[in-house]
Amino acid sequence: MERKGTVLMGKYEIGRLLGQGTFAKVHHARNLKTGMSVAIKIVDKERVLKAGMMDRIMREISVMRLVRHPNIVELYEVMASKTKIYFVMEYVKGGKLFKKVVKGKLKEDASRRYFKQLISAVDFCHSRGVCHRDLKPENFLLDEHGNLKVTDFGLSALAETKHQDGLLHTICGTPAYVAPEVINRRGYDGCKSDIWSCGVILYVLLAGYLPFQDSNLMEMYRKIGKGEFKFPDWFAPEVRRLLLKILDPNPRTRISIEKIMEHPWFRKGLDRKTEAVDAEVKEPAMVLQTRTPWSNLNAFDIISLSAGFALSGLFEEKEQKKEVRFSSNKSAPTIISKLEDIAKRLKMKVKKKDDGLLKIESSNEGKRGTLEINAEIFEITPFLHLVEVKKSNGDTLEYQKLMKQEIRPALSDIVWAWQGEPPLQPSLLSPMEHQESQQFHVGSTQS
Repeated sequence: MERKGTVLMGKYEIGRLLGQGTFAKVHHARNLKTGMSVAIKIVDKERVLKAGMMDRIMREISVMRLVRHPNIVELYEVMASKTKIYFVMEYVKGGKLFKKVVKGKLKEDASRRYFKQLISAVDFCHSRGVCHRDLKPENFLLDEHGNLKVTDFGLSALAETKHQDGLLHTICGTPAYVAPEVINRRGYDGCKSDIWSCGVILYVLLAGYLPFQDSNLMEMYRKIGKGEFKFPDWFAPEVRRLLLKILDPNPRTRISIEKIMEHPWFRKGLDRKTEAVDAEVKEPAMVLQTRTPWSNLNAFDIISLSAGFALSGLFEEKEQKKEVRFSSNKSAPTIISKLEDIAKRLKMKVKKKDDGLLKIESSNEGKRGTLEINAEIFEITPFLHLVEVKKSNGDTLEYQKLMKQEIRPALSDIVWAWQGEPPLQPSLLSPMEHQESQQFHVGSTQS
């Protein structure tokens, strides 16, 4: 247990407890070198692994590296020991927006200000292919200047995780804020469902209570499905018209973020200077690990290595898949050497070895030409790699047979986990057993 005054990794002095949940707790901390205040989220690795929640942790890491914006809590670095994972994040000391809301409705100008900042953050997330999926006042912090900061990306999704129908299918979120199409279980567009949640939030800010509420959960879902709610008398006509467009139960006709930003109620009070500041979101300089020849993976790749996040069924049925992925805690040269040994044993020739990409070709002609396999290696940390093995030519059934009978068994000693399967090795974030703890930085992710 981390106690006040404890020095973490020789770098951060742990301060007071800010909050606590089932798998994690958050402490205020101070950077001993710079004196800067930070918030450190401390995750119990054993509990997370037992609960099969490592996918959520990996998702948070990858997403927070993608969405660096003034109205989103910034992730500075991630560290790990044998038993804990540490998120070092921006310290936001103004409290939660939820505490303001529970005291009653906010003034229209204050509500508009928070709503503009929320829409700016959500629009930025969507531009990076990220859907939050759990937008609510409890997940918004306020800094000392009263600016909104979005946090908690544990339920977020990326554009690459859509099914063949182009939609998301995981039912998640908080019931009162969730969009009707999510409840209907027929698939949904994560960006459009986020917009619905923003509408519920705007209503709550202005009214002081939820638009859809009932002691019977099924009745509340019925109201959400029909978009059945009433406006308080004090809602201005312009904001009523905007909310009717946002809380449209039909996602196809629901207003877009672009149109929200053009709406008269939203634009009220915007001068040219403010508009210019809002439009220009500069990417902060990368302070974490720079790219290596094996680090050019996107956030989907990072998530896919997590054994708890089953990705089978995406894009193709499992029986038709032409590629597989696995994570390994071995070094890139070790992985390459292993693949070369397998190729030699199978009397296949290595055609190319360059920047983490290995091209292997069969010496015999198959049913549909020569079987060719590409193996590409991506570095996530110096001690954790993602490997994608993919058929680039030849017969798919021949490739699958070779993978199942020869290649997969031969790789067992270097594989931590195959995509969508339980881990073969006990630890993902502490592969070097001789070290008591090992700090790692999350590499730059690009989609």
